[in-house]
Amino acid sequence: MGDATLSRRRSPQQADLLAELPPISYVWETPNRRPRRAEWDTPDPAVPRRLTPAMRAKLERIVSRVPEVMVKITGRTKGVAHLKSHLAYITRNGELDAETEQGAAMTGRSGLKDLQQRWEDDAVLDDKRRRDGSLSINIILSMPAGTDAVAVKDSARAFAIETFGYNHDYVFVQHLDDKHPHVHLTVQSLGHDGRRLNPRKADLQAWRERFAGELRLRGIAAEATPRRTRGRIRKADRGAVLALRKRKIAPEVDRLAREEVLGEVRSGKTTERPWEARIRSRQDAIRQRYLDYAAELQRSGTARDGALARQIRQFVKDMPAVETRRHVLKKELSELADSRRRGAEQGVDADQRGDARGNERSK
Repeated sequence: MGDATLSRRRSPQQADLLAELPPISYVWETPNRRPRRAEWDTPDPAVPRRLTPAMRAKLERIVSRVPEVMVKITGRTKGVAHLKSHLAYITRNGELDAETEQGAAMTGRSGLKDLQQRWEDDAVLDDKRRRDGSLSINIILSMPAGTDAVAVKDSARAFAIETFGYNHDYVFVQHLDDKHPHVHLTVQSLGHDGRRLNPRKADLQAWRERFAGELRLRGIAAEATPRRTRGRIRKADRGAVLALRKRKIAPEVDRLAREEVLGEVRSGKTTERPWEARIRSRQDAIRQRYLDYAAELQRSGTARDGALARQIRQFVKDMPAVETRRHVLKKELSELADSRRRGAEQGVDADQRGDARGNERSK
């Protein structure tokens, strides 16, 4: 049966649904599966193509570049000793107060011992836990410097209650000895329902959205967009890699990348990687989506929508070039080679001028 026959059999309602713009978050989410619509991304049932107030507000925050929240899994505690060490670290050996899912404050080392013993007993009773299974998952919730620390802590508390409070025990501590106000949240892996916490990329994004929403409820401008939403395609380097660079030690990943790029430069052949084409395609889709919504806003004819449409177009125009780590390395090596060549040429010119002056004196 041909496509034409299928299209004739579609009802007008089906055709309208197929013509609907995909959800605004679709190209921003984890690409391995179509995500559920976020609450703010639910379309107007009467006019699916029209931007809802929640969608407009999200676009305004994005193009205004409001601060981005950070919700990061920093690790997992694998044993009792590891859990003890982690709890001692986040509470500064009991000097900082911790708060549990019941709102109880734990002060000093005695409170830590009680919590540790309770989670240890639960782990012993968990007959499904593997030997290397985690006792807890450790999370940091952070905001840029200058954010009100009280609002960050209140938002982290609300986030933890909403996300884990019904099924997981947890403890959190706020740190103020860093320019970025942040909260360390440690969640027991084993839930009350017998299931273990195993967050994926899509879960992390949903957590970021929730934390940002809690901050906005407390008057703090915050957003939770993936880096590709802002045109940034390079992943942040792992902590171990950053630590090696800080100690002036070249990580293996850097050495291998440089060798690969040097080989391409010397051979004069550039091999296109399949993922680079996918990255460009995805960035094209993201940028086009912004422009589609700018056009939709422009069609409304209102001054406010027109101003937002102009902001969106400028935001797309200001997005960085699509550059992978290989592209950056090639640019750095090219600039280094040019610098050395100019230095060599200047050295030759200086030698020639010196020879000329010597000849003049000999005359």
